[in-house]
Amino acid sequence: MKVLITGVAGFLGSHLAQKLSTMGHEIVGIDNMIGGYEDNIPQNITFHKNDCCDYEKMHSYMKRVDVVYHCAATAHEGLSVFSPYEIGKNNFLASVSIFSAAISNKVKRIIFCSSMARYGSQKTPFTENMVPKPVDPYGISKVAAEDVLKNLCELNNIEWVIAVPHNIIGPKQKYDDPYRNVVSIMINRMLQKKAPIIYGNGKQKRCFSYIDDCLTCLVPMLDQKNLNREIINIGPDEEFVTINKVSEICSNITGSNLAPIYKKDRPREVKHATCSADKARKLLNYKTSTDLYTGIKETFEYIKKRGAQPFNYHINIEIKNELTPETWLKREI
Repeated sequence: MKVLITGVAGFLGSHLAQKLSTMGHEIVGIDNMIGGYEDNIPQNITFHKNDCCDYEKMHSYMKRVDVVYHCAATAHEGLSVFSPYEIGKNNFLASVSIFSAAISNKVKRIIFCSSMARYGSQKTPFTENMVPKPVDPYGISKVAAEDVLKNLCELNNIEWVIAVPHNIIGPKQKYDDPYRNVVSIMINRMLQKKAPIIYGNGKQKRCFSYIDDCLTCLVPMLDQKNLNREIINIGPDEEFVTINKVSEICSNITGSNLAPIYKKDRPREVKHATCSADKARKLLNYKTSTDLYTGIKETFEYIKKRGAQPFNYHINIEIKNELTPETWLKREI
């Protein structure tokens, strides 16, 4: 099949492109290079450096494409409260551009990588039949994109699948981004002999997904027939741990003995967030094969080999006030 993947220089998109390419599929990759690394891009694909909001370009890249994986996103929940225009544009408008270009070229199926942010602060574990209740602009933009996808695909008889991966860790993740990816931020700081930063009291709880486990679900979405019009959580519901515990594991792996630095809560942060994996187990035979410690260790080995980096404040903060984290305003991370 000819498969188009957005966000192909990013964490999830690059792994997916590499996997599908080794399976013999023809891959077209798109990335604007805001959230990825050039060395993430697989060598044996057709790559276009462009922004998904450029509809005319997206339309031209969709020629003879069978399936689209829309992985590109500015996946910054916390930052979206303070940069809603940039986050909204890159998540909602970019998605509409991709969906319209794909549908006008009559692709067979569109797989949209949404976010656990769709569930907001509802009771855990989150299940796919919950009505979305996002609490921040990032989650709102993702749900809005889901609605447009379903509306247009059902009108035009195009298959759609919505994947909901959450808190993915592993090699190739961007680790010099100060606004997201808590595990990678902690490891990058520790390798620079700096203490981890924790917002709030560190009792927020999350489950973390290792990249290879996510791929076992994303790959079958390419053509598995019983997945049409399904929303499916991807990732473990085991090892529901606090951010304090994550910091402890990172310290053990890196050898850092620096105590965490605690900062005030970030507005709109969901305190407890994890998804049920029951539907993925039923439809995709999902199984968690990599535990949290191993996943963090693999992430550490990647960052250590590539080299610790200063943090790149690559997205402007639009709303600056007393609620904005001082670590971002003063560039302290």
